Amino acid sequence: MLRDTLIQKGLSNREAEVGELVSKGLSNKEVANQLFVTEKTVKFHLTNIYKKMSVKSRAQLIVWCLPHLGYIEAENRVENNAAIQTQNVSSQFNTQSTQTIPAGNSTVAAPTLPASPSQLNRNSGNSDIGAMGI
Repeated sequence: MLRDTLIQKGLSNREAEVGELVSKGLSNKEVANQLFVTEKTVKFHLTNIYKKMSVKSRAQLIVWCLPHLGYIEAENRVENNAAIQTQNVSSQFNTQSTQTIPAGNSTVAAPTLPASPSQLNRNSGNSDIGAMGI
């Protein structure tokens, strides 16, 4: 998706590849290794990209490309849907009024707390008065 947009902006196929990899956070060296070229070649392509895209830096290129990276929105949608499904499943199986605490990929039931201070049993627990014994 991003590569097609960059090509429409006038970049060559290779420049679009470099731009896409840089936008995903790869360093010049990582881009060079992935494309089997030298770091100098990547820098050359970046110079051409900056001129054609009218940007002055790598940061500006990344900011320009962010809205065109389709995987970011898709990942967020998947995560949000998974969270909603987890909530729906846990609410279906929770017949008591317990709270759930996320624990990795599962949830753990937490003890229920009293709804008001009047529900507290003040006579339970230890009978220590304090550190000074007053």
